Amino acid sequence: MSSSELKKSRRSMLILLAVFIIPIVLAKLALNQQWFNYGVTNQGQLIENELTLAKLGLNVDDFEHQWLMLYTLPERCDEQCEKTLISVHHTYIALGKEMPRVKPVALTQQTLSSEQANKIQIKKWHIQTMPALAKAAITQSQVLIVDPLGNVILSHLPPENAEQLPAFGKAILADFKKLLKYSRIG
Repeated sequence: MSSSELKKSRRSMLILLAVFIIPIVLAKLALNQQWFNYGVTNQGQLIENELTLAKLGLNVDDFEHQWLMLYTLPERCDEQCEKTLISVHHTYIALGKEMPRVKPVALTQQTLSSEQANKIQIKKWHIQTMPALAKAAITQSQVLIVDPLGNVILSHLPPENAEQLPAFGKAILADFKKLLKYSRIG
């Protein structure tokens, strides 16, 4: 073998080794340095403590064993609350063919005005006053995702300003679509 053929052979061998070794080294670095937020697929906050509709003072049978998009309204529903309510309603509509599997529920601390009720097309929503148990368990306004068995799975906190509402709705929609895709119940 001539020296030029030997150099070509060594170069080919080094390139081949680099093609296989560099991705492994980069993957190891990515894991050790935590470059990625691995293991998280949900957009909302996972409920760690067991929370069920029964613990909130609600009856599962009232909701026909469907998935629930449960919005707990604040004590006084101001303009931001109304915008959030409309955003949650649009998220419900964006479910498309999965809408029959989901029931939107609003837990209010005061009755909604006729203007607020018109904005969310009250026929599709189940509006209920918040039971005392729910007031004790839920301290802030949020959107809860509840499975057909009555277990609260995820929580989404409404944004502070109206500019963040589209991202808020998309996060709820992404979580719902993923749950409904993999669920065989409800």
